[in-house]
Amino acid sequence: MNRLVLIDGNAILHRAFHALPPLTAPDGSLVNAVYGFTSMLLKIINDLAPTHMAVAFDRPKPTFRKQMFAGYQAKRPKMDEELSSQIVKVHDVVAAFGIPAYEVDGYEADDVIGTLARSATIRQSNKVTKQHIDQVIIVTGDRDILQLVEDERVFVYMPTKGLSEAKLYGEKEVVERMGVPPKQIPDFKALAGDASDNYPGVNGIGPKTATELLKHFRSVEELYRAIQKKDKRAQTLPEGTLTKLSHGAEDAVLSKDLATIRTDVPMPIDLAETKLKLLDTPAARKALEDLHFHSLIKRLGSSKKDQFTTFKHVRKNSELQKKEKMKTESQQQQLF
Repeated sequence: MNRLVLIDGNAILHRAFHALPPLTAPDGSLVNAVYGFTSMLLKIINDLAPTHMAVAFDRPKPTFRKQMFAGYQAKRPKMDEELSSQIVKVHDVVAAFGIPAYEVDGYEADDVIGTLARSATIRQSNKVTKQHIDQVIIVTGDRDILQLVEDERVFVYMPTKGLSEAKLYGEKEVVERMGVPPKQIPDFKALAGDASDNYPGVNGIGPKTATELLKHFRSVEELYRAIQKKDKRAQTLPEGTLTKLSHGAEDAVLSKDLATIRTDVPMPIDLAETKLKLLDTPAARKALEDLHFHSLIKRLGSSKKDQFTTFKHVRKNSELQKKEKMKTESQQQQLF
């Protein structure tokens, strides 16, 4: 089975930075985020056994979303300098491992990942290339990417506790987490907004109401068409809800556009470049030796190829880890 693993570089780097205490290289520079990222990278390769892999990064320049809406992500604090100073080193490690890194001005890493995933699944359907991809797994801590999940084809592997534990999301898990299926996540955000990205949604419509509306309407567009045509389904909505929707129509359209991950970023894609190569190479060893990551050098040759062959196996393994953790915690409680 050919499995393409796509890593949200900025999301994993950010998680690594906050999960580990300060760690310095011999030259005094901070490398805790680099160490955590590299350790997570090796764990991903060991756990998911990819045949193909790529990493996507954000660019420091404003994206098209900022141009569409000046308030986009306006409340987010600026990236800590202690973290931003480690980005170049992470790029160096990824390159030393022979893994391609993608980044495009004007777009977020989410959009780059969406485009890579779409390219891989389209080629899967058409079978027009020797680089046939059976399955895509996206590694990120960003819930927005859950909209890309498509059972049996595209999944999301999301760290849940520091860097040691993760949960794999198929469509079933997305519904459990978000209350709506993957394809409706942009519609959900169009109605309820997104505080972390600072876009409004429809004023007065919260997550509970948004979820309920999307049980009866497949999309925001269908909802507003029904209201305009005075469809029977729309006539059953409370008057207060109809008023809020009417007043917030423009914000709903804008918010959905902001929430929708692009899958058509103009970028060259050669899936052959994503073919995962041997990790234990002189270049990889030198990169880790220069950073004094001696414990990670020992893990270079420990990848378990074909450990998982289907999503069911990965899901089962994730559930077993959760049950084992609960069992251990229960035993510990009984001791006191």
